[in-house]
Amino acid sequence: MARYTGPDCKRCRREKTKLFLKGSKCESPKCPFEKRPYPPGQHGRGRSKDSEYLLQLREKQKAVRIYGILEKQFRGYYDEANRKQGKTGENLLRILESRLDNVVYRAGFAKSRDMARQLVRHGHIMVNGHKVDIPSFRVSPQDIIEVRPNSREMTPFVVAHAEIGERTVPAWLEVIPAKMRILVHALPARQAIDTQVQEQLIVELYSK
Repeated sequence: MARYTGPDCKRCRREKTKLFLKGSKCESPKCPFEKRPYPPGQHGRGRSKDSEYLLQLREKQKAVRIYGILEKQFRGYYDEANRKQGKTGENLLRILESRLDNVVYRAGFAKSRDMARQLVRHGHIMVNGHKVDIPSFRVSPQDIIEVRPNSREMTPFVVAHAEIGERTVPAWLEVIPAKMRILVHALPARQAIDTQVQEQLIVELYSK
């Protein structure tokens, strides 16, 4: 399989920062990154200074892993961002943020993007009244996203409903807990995206 199936916490250690791939576990003392905040492997603690290319590559890998997408798809997003007007790096992050699985996660309906992706794939999410089971579906301003009525009593959504408000929802989204609904007011500007990625390094990598 092309998709990574190994330990998620090892990926955080590789990038030397928390990527929050495991939901609440990442914020608990049990997070392996708290005990071993250095890259995995025999020489993880003794590596020399990173080169410019390695810094750029690691930044790209960080974005790929945070949003849970494959290299070919990420490159396609970059090429699309490069064709748009404005800054390529900001366009890229805006494209990644507009994925349906990311929106479900940002709204607090799932504890991680992996979980959000699974909920979408299983057909529990509707966009503008129609079932959408494609995690990479891109939302647009004024879209209405909601949990299917028949799915609202499922445990993940019951738990999510009880915990809505514990996570800060970005200003470009509005959550209506009573209806398990998300309103997309606009696509986010760069300052509204809290993903810890230096997008300019990604642009420099692909521009070579």
